[in-house]
Order: sequence, then structure tokens, then C-alpha cells
Amino acid sequence: MYKTLIHPLVLSALLLPWPSAWGALERETFEVYVTIPTADFHVLPLDPQLVQREQRLRFSTITSDLVPLRAIYEVKNTNGAIDARLSEEAYLSNGRQRIDLRVKFNDVELTLDSTQVVSANDARPGRQVRLEIAAIKPADEYVPGDYYGTVHMVFDAVAP
Repeated sequence: MYKTLIHPLVLSALLLPWPSAWGALERETFEVYVTIPTADFHVLPLDPQLVQREQRLRFSTITSDLVPLRAIYEVKNTNGAIDARLSEEAYLSNGRQRIDLRVKFNDVELTLDSTQVVSANDARPGRQVRLEIAAIKPADEYVPGDYYGTVHMVFDAVAP
């Protein structure tokens, strides 16, 4: 009977890790999400962080110019073309000075008026297109400072 009690105790002591090994512990926590677009119409950046965090236009000290922000969007409209417009002027400001921005989507410059940016033939199967946001250099040099702004784009599914 003594042997029947000892064998399970010895076996469990060998199989269980030592308490000193339990001291090392690592935990990782992160959030996960997904946006599943409709099959008929969508205009989404390939990098979802593009619209979720502030984007930086880098200033080149060599050229004294702002480097354009470029991103790729995935677009689709099974029922026609895609139009786009700005809902307000795009610019950066530091409260006193203003730097105007040129916004191009699929190489079409956006204004406050709606313009076709993807034809029905290209939009039907879906494709990837480029967004470019570039500063319009003032006649004189950029005034030093911290500038902030928001670009508001509106996309419309155009029926044939």
C-alpha cells in the first residue's frame, strides 16, 4: 500500500514544473477589429491606420519643402462610377499662417465640386488607386511653426 501512494506522488512531482519557474510571466494585450465593406460599394484605405491616426507631412530641410502624403485606397462600385469632392478646403494652419493642400485621388484633383475619380468600367470589378496630399508651396518660404489641419473627402456611388 505504501508503494501505491508513493508512485503517484513521485510521478506528479516530476511532471509539475518547479515553483521557481513560475516566476517568469509575459502578457500581451492588443485590440483587434475588422471592417468588412459592402460588396456593392466601398472606398477604403489599404492601411486602416491612415484614417485612425494623425498623419505627418514630413518637412525636408534639404529641399525646404513638405513631402507629400501618399496612400493606396481600394475602391469598388458594382453599379457605376465613383465621384469625390472635398467637403471643405484642405489646408494646414498654425493659427496665423496657412498652408493650402492639394488633394488628388486617382490622379484627379479634388475640389469642393463633385468630380468623377473612378470610371464605371474601373469601379465595377474594383481596383486600387492612389491618394496624394501635397502642400502648395507659398510664394515666399514656409513660416516655421506647428501646423495642423483636416482633410474631409466625400465619395459618392454614381448610378449609370
